[in-house]
Amino acid sequence: MKRYGYMSKVLLFLCLVPLLIACGAGAASQPTAVPTEAATATTVPPTDTAVPTAVPTATNTPEPTAEPTPVPGEPLKSKIMQFGIVNHLYYTDRERVLALTNIAGFDWVRQQIVWKDLEGPKPGQYMWPKELDDIVNDVGAHKLKLLISIVQAPSFYSANNGMPEDPVALGNFVEALMQRYGKKITAVEIWNEQNLAHENGGKIVPADAGRYVELLAEAYTRIKAVEPSTIVVAGAPSSSGVTDPKLAVADEIYYREMYRYKKGMIKKFFDVQAVHPGGSANPPETMWPDNPSKAKGWTTDKTFYFRHVEDVRKFMVEEGVGDHQLWITEFGWATKNVTPGYEFGNQVTLDQQGEYILSAMQWAYKHYRNDDGSPWLGNMFLWNMNFAVLWGAQDQPLHEQASFGILNPDWSPRPGFNAAQGFLATINAEGRR
Repeated sequence: MKRYGYMSKVLLFLCLVPLLIACGAGAASQPTAVPTEAATATTVPPTDTAVPTAVPTATNTPEPTAEPTPVPGEPLKSKIMQFGIVNHLYYTDRERVLALTNIAGFDWVRQQIVWKDLEGPKPGQYMWPKELDDIVNDVGAHKLKLLISIVQAPSFYSANNGMPEDPVALGNFVEALMQRYGKKITAVEIWNEQNLAHENGGKIVPADAGRYVELLAEAYTRIKAVEPSTIVVAGAPSSSGVTDPKLAVADEIYYREMYRYKKGMIKKFFDVQAVHPGGSANPPETMWPDNPSKAKGWTTDKTFYFRHVEDVRKFMVEEGVGDHQLWITEFGWATKNVTPGYEFGNQVTLDQQGEYILSAMQWAYKHYRNDDGSPWLGNMFLWNMNFAVLWGAQDQPLHEQASFGILNPDWSPRPGFNAAQGFLATINAEGRR
């Protein structure tokens, strides 16, 4: 998750260095203003350590929740709120990851794929490794639904692996992807945090939102031509109030430019809108300025908060796309870590992380609904399941991506795992709505 602390341009730039897997969230809602108050980083990490909690009890693998079939050109309307998690399934004990996903009770798995690794060395030469085939098949075997997130164009389409100059290039790739996997892929998210410069070839301006809409429209058309039932998710801009060509475009500017481009052409070319709300060290029910967090730093702007999703919903309604549901494709809280830009996580213990995850799921499940009780938030994916296992194996257990995980490096569950498992078991027992 990319987050900006407003401490300095240097720190902002460090936050934007690409990591193993691109991801997103956190910083300002007024599109033309950057908060002037410097975020105060805590200097001493908490003393808590990763103490394994009780081993979760295995349950029967749940049947996937029902999902209405999308109607091309019309917004998707999920009848119940669903829940997923971001997994890293490449070159790991995939069976173990997916078994734990079932045990926790999640409906969905989100897996990112890197386009540049799947096409080349020349345009149109697609390489489908057995590892990806196995990932797709294994997710289905565990009765989970799969959301694929696509990032990083090959260098012959984009010099810095950002979005391709020609939308047809992505259209060709997603068409080939769907021809290979078809209904095994339930949803495709087109790009990730496309308002960040490093996700867009190294620079970004507000007008690039229109470029993204053209890319989304081409991908939508080509995916639906092969498999109309596949859900096409408009990628989530990072929750950032920064507007600087070398860094980012403020998310409010970017959302509104997306929706206004060519008189709202986007309306016919996506099923749901993804969002990456912030979190920092702030409890999920807090919000600036009416109910601010008491955390140290990263508190004085709406985009530092989980509830920034409510602002995004407001943008959509005001711009005429409020008939489309939102999906949170990443949310979570960092804990103790040593990654520059993520110092806010040093305020959050593992127990607090579990409490915040539970509170966020409860808050969304209760509040993010229309007047008739139907959800306007159709899905939310927790970031993440097993990145602490990955980084622990690389002797970097305090990497920020590991700090967001709900498993310890030894695979034992953290409190966040147990919190999610308990919540999902409760709403399923009560009758999911």
